[in-house]
Amino acid sequence: MSSCWRRGTADVPGFGFHTLALLTAIGLAGPLLAALPGLRIPVIIGELIAGLVVGRTGFGVLDYTNPTFQLLANVGFALVMFVVGSHVPVGAEALRSSLPRALARAALAGAVAVVLGAALAAVFGTGHAAMYAVLMASSSAALALPVIDSLRLQGPQVIAVTAQIAIADAACIVLLPLVIDLRHAPAAALGALAVAACAVMLYVLLRVSNVRGWRRRMHVYSENRRFALELRTNLIVLFALAALAVSTHVSVMLAGFAVGLVFARAGEPRRLARQLFGITEGFFSPLFFVWLGASLQVRELGSHPRLILLGAGLGLGAVLAHCAGRLLGQPFTLAVLSAAQLGVPVAAATIGAEEHLLVAGEASALMFGALLTIAATSIAGAVASRTQVTKGPSAAGPPNPRKHD
Repeated sequence: MSSCWRRGTADVPGFGFHTLALLTAIGLAGPLLAALPGLRIPVIIGELIAGLVVGRTGFGVLDYTNPTFQLLANVGFALVMFVVGSHVPVGAEALRSSLPRALARAALAGAVAVVLGAALAAVFGTGHAAMYAVLMASSSAALALPVIDSLRLQGPQVIAVTAQIAIADAACIVLLPLVIDLRHAPAAALGALAVAACAVMLYVLLRVSNVRGWRRRMHVYSENRRFALELRTNLIVLFALAALAVSTHVSVMLAGFAVGLVFARAGEPRRLARQLFGITEGFFSPLFFVWLGASLQVRELGSHPRLILLGAGLGLGAVLAHCAGRLLGQPFTLAVLSAAQLGVPVAAATIGAEEHLLVAGEASALMFGALLTIAATSIAGAVASRTQVTKGPSAAGPPNPRKHD
């Protein structure tokens, strides 16, 4: 026992405190690149690039196959998706009123994506038409909503695109596990239903706790005693649902996003939000994206030039699919902004690599396509802020009255 206490994680082959220190330092590449004036580079892009440099593509400093590294990265993945779900303003009245337009535009983008996905799969012979369609139809709330907030974009059209992004993100997160491996689609569907049922039960429990004052009493008691009970119970729920997802062949992405949506609707205490932000953005999120970058073999694209074209096709196809919103009166800049992708391509690359479902270099092609959408989103957001096409009420709507300190 004393020997384990002295050595700590050094007992794990190839993974110890020196690795944790290195990972934390590498993760600083995200904030450093994001701080460059005028470029508007998302933090996670810097973390992915740093992972590429020190991982399989670059110098091979990090062993992405280490079980401890993979476990911590999966914890980070679940927490990232929880934070994304908790930031979706599901309780805003303005958001609810814009749902019909948002649903129509998301459905139209999905229909175009189905056609483009079938075409890309036929051209490149991968047999992944359904997966490509889901990728191109998806939106990234984790990327697009912070861009909207940082640029102070407002107005009815921005409210509608916020709802559209949330709908597309949630729908594609649910659909991805079903289409990435068609052989296990029935099992994945049952797993997704089980996760959704648990999320509904969690919401009911939180609502009852709010009405009867149990959450408030626990909040005050925990704050006075400094027990962090809300953080502990939240992590218990998240990890339990993630365990259910893994055991039923569903990605932890769905578990994290579902729990985040539940807390967004039921009301997440600001102190809990700050605590989760600290542990996620300060450690687990950069660790996950560094691991993801380290696991990708971008040099494979050089050996498979056709996959470069696949990545370009996926990125441009996603922008084209979302630009179909112009047919329903959506401003062009906001249509392009809604094409931002990250969570779903990341999940597809992660699941595909772990389950050996993708051809060599295909995971890198998926990420290349996502990077193209991120670049398009950054440009579209900057143009939208300059043209001032979005004046009006805030997309987030009024503050959630259930939130408390």
